[in-house]
Amino acid sequence: MADFLNLSAPIPRLKFRARRLARAEGIALHQALDRIARAEGFASWSLLAARAARAERSAPGAALSPAQLLAQMQPGELVLLAARPGQGKTRLGLALLAEALRAGRPGAFFTLEYAEPAAWDRLRAFGLSVEDREAGRLILETSEDIAAGWIAARLAGIAPGALVLVDYLQLLDQRRDKPPLAEQLAVLAGFARQSGAVVALISQVDRVYDPARQSLPGPADLRLPNPVDLSLVSRFCFLQGGACALVAA
Repeated sequence: MADFLNLSAPIPRLKFRARRLARAEGIALHQALDRIARAEGFASWSLLAARAARAERSAPGAALSPAQLLAQMQPGELVLLAARPGQGKTRLGLALLAEALRAGRPGAFFTLEYAEPAAWDRLRAFGLSVEDREAGRLILETSEDIAAGWIAARLAGIAPGALVLVDYLQLLDQRRDKPPLAEQLAVLAGFARQSGAVVALISQVDRVYDPARQSLPGPADLRLPNPVDLSLVSRFCFLQGGACALVAA
C-alpha cells in the first residue's frame, strides 16, 4: 500500500509518528495526523486515508479466504489476528483451525475467553467436535493457567504444521503470577520456530483506531497494555468491515 502511494512509510507507521508528535507538542491527534499528511503531499489526513483505502481495495490479496490465509502461513510463524471487537477475529481463527484439520493437520485452541462448554459451541459451528479431540486431531484448553510456557509444555511433540490458536494476547498476563507479556510473546515465537507449528494469536485493536481514516488497522493500532517486541511476529492479519489483509512484519 505504501509503495502504491509512494509514501515515506506505511500507514501504521505514519499514524505512530502522529501519535508521537501529538504527545511531544501537546496538540490534538487529528492536528498531528494532518501535519503528517501534509508532509506526505496531502492536504489532510482524511484525503490521505481515503486514497490509501482505494489503494488497499485494489491491492491483490486485500481480502483473503481462510483457506488462502492458511496457505500463506508458513510452519514456524507467529501470526497476530487483530481487529476491534465484533469484526470476526475469533471467527477467522476458528475457521483457520477448521481448515487445518480438513487438510490433515493437527490443531489446538487455547482460550482464556471461553469456558469449555462455550468453546465447544464455537468449535461445533465450524464442524469441529469432541470426536476430533478423541482422535488426537484437536486439543482444546480453557484453563486459567494458560500462558506461553504452559502452552509450549502442553504441545511438546506436536507435529510440524499444526495450527495453534491462542485467545487472546491481552489476557495472557492478566494474572500477576504469569510472566510479563513481552516474555510470553518471545516464548510463543520460539515455540513456533522450534516446533514448526503456526501459532495464531488473537489480538485486540486500540479504541483510537478510526476506520473512517484508515480502512484497516495496522501494527501501530494494536492495544498493548504492556510493551512487547512486535518484531517477533512474522505476519499480521488485520480485519475490519468484512475486509481482511495479511501483512508481513
